[in-house]
Amino acid sequence: MNFLEKKISECGEIKPGNVLKVDSFLNHQIDIAVVREMALEWQRRYNGSKITKILTIEASGIALATMMAIILNVPLVFAKKSKTSNLDDNVYSSKVKSYTHNTTNMVVVSKKYLSSDDYILIIDDFLAHGEALMGLIDLVNQAGATVVGAGIAIEKGFQNGGKSIREKGYRIESLAIIESMDSDTGKVIFK
Repeated sequence: MNFLEKKISECGEIKPGNVLKVDSFLNHQIDIAVVREMALEWQRRYNGSKITKILTIEASGIALATMMAIILNVPLVFAKKSKTSNLDDNVYSSKVKSYTHNTTNMVVVSKKYLSSDDYILIIDDFLAHGEALMGLIDLVNQAGATVVGAGIAIEKGFQNGGKSIREKGYRIESLAIIESMDSDTGKVIFK
């Protein structure tokens, strides 16, 4: 069992509907030591890859992506879930459905922050159905940039997102892949 699987087993909470609550260390309260260890592991896995920027989606991926950007000393760009008044119309946009929040958002990134010269590593906290990751890949492709891969904290391997995106030829490095989980017993089985 790796460090993240251990942390999930100790602190994660399984809710009905295949919801894994990790807000005590990952997406509400942030355990910086765990996040740093995750970023160091992604650095090891992507060692030798050309990476010019980190891309994530607001909000839960920002802490992970920030640590990764610090370790690699590259800029971090995050896709906004809505177009704000201080963002002009010169944006890349992609529609992303959130199963967790049961909403669909048009995520946007200003065109001045992604270019065809960029080599992008996408970082996010969860991968389930793959909608957020595919939306971010779409933004990178619109810019003509290169998707180096994705670093995912927790992948729900029993859902099809990771499988279908890998079948499209994208590299995904997930630190914990859940094969199954049971809200009645609180048991998580990792791949």
